[in-house]
Amino acid sequence: MKLVFLGTASCYPTAHRAVSCTALKFEDGLVWLFDCGEGSQIQVQKSSIRPSRISKIFITHLHGDHLFGLSGLICTLGNQVMDRKDFILEIFGPKGLRRYVREVLCLSRSPLPFPFRVHELIPMDDQLPRNWASWGVNQEATGPPHPQELSGRDIQAENGIWNLLEDDQVTVQAGRVKHRVPTFGFVITECTKPGKLNVDKLKEMGLKPGPICATIKKGETVTLPSGQVIRPSDVIGPPILGRKISILGDTYNSDQMLDLVRNSDVLVHEATLEDAMKEKAIENGHSTPGMAADYALRAEVRKLVLYHFSQRYKSEPSEEEKLQQEAGDTDPKKIEDDGTDDGTEEDKNVSYVSILLAEASAALECSDCLVTIAEDLMELDVPRIRL
Repeated sequence: MKLVFLGTASCYPTAHRAVSCTALKFEDGLVWLFDCGEGSQIQVQKSSIRPSRISKIFITHLHGDHLFGLSGLICTLGNQVMDRKDFILEIFGPKGLRRYVREVLCLSRSPLPFPFRVHELIPMDDQLPRNWASWGVNQEATGPPHPQELSGRDIQAENGIWNLLEDDQVTVQAGRVKHRVPTFGFVITECTKPGKLNVDKLKEMGLKPGPICATIKKGETVTLPSGQVIRPSDVIGPPILGRKISILGDTYNSDQMLDLVRNSDVLVHEATLEDAMKEKAIENGHSTPGMAADYALRAEVRKLVLYHFSQRYKSEPSEEEKLQQEAGDTDPKKIEDDGTDDGTEEDKNVSYVSILLAEASAALECSDCLVTIAEDLMELDVPRIRL
């Protein structure tokens, strides 16, 4: 299992960063996407991901930098899965997403060779901003569905948790985070697997692969004809813990899903602006590295990954770029993408993402939590933990 960061910028894409899109790639090659900002299908083509393996898409909220690439990607998938008769694309997101997908695909008369479903998470009242009703937008998916659209679920919260998926391999749950519109974080929890059967030890006991070994593997104690009792703990190794990954949407406060996130192997958390701009970050519904690190500490996660950076923060220059700067060929303070994440132009001097990493690292200095900065197309392995 690995995370592939397809887009790590906030608000709008730049020449160096795409907007929010994170992929979770499973060992069997299946891929789930979390958010799908403008240009996500281009980022997929640049990555190690096979578009035809994308089977589920989760949208944290309906802001354009997390959503505007969805319809294009859906149509692109149509050219990738034409021969897969059993393929159904599952899409999860806040109420209003079903109407958005339906209207865009229908108005553009986009044919699809596969069916799809849009499952909507119904927000709780405390997720709606005070001016929510003033826009007068109808969130209901009215009118005829797309020809390939199947009925999706309307998912209500149960004790503050939206239960999206559950099978014998993995569960997916969502919780609410505070932003300017109804926004969710997603928690993917892999099921714990039993330990491996010690075949060599069984051979020493005179047992060959067969029904008795299968019974032991199921966790049952067996008694051999000789009277010898074999307990599962005697011949089965320790269980392999399932991995837990939390991917949060834009947020200035995620305390309402703290317990759901707790003990994650990886927490993907936004850090739009540096700590010195905390007041501005909160005003716009965002977090700083210090806020993300504090949350990671309280949630007792093993690794924190920062993403969703304002355009004022550039990636660290390459060695070639450093040499050019030293030779005076480039201006390290010049910003190609005028403006910040909220559209203002009050600061033309660019900083590097290293300041965000340094601030989070300082906040986590006395802890066991590791922190890293996400870059576009970066891949992060999530290893299993053995007891």
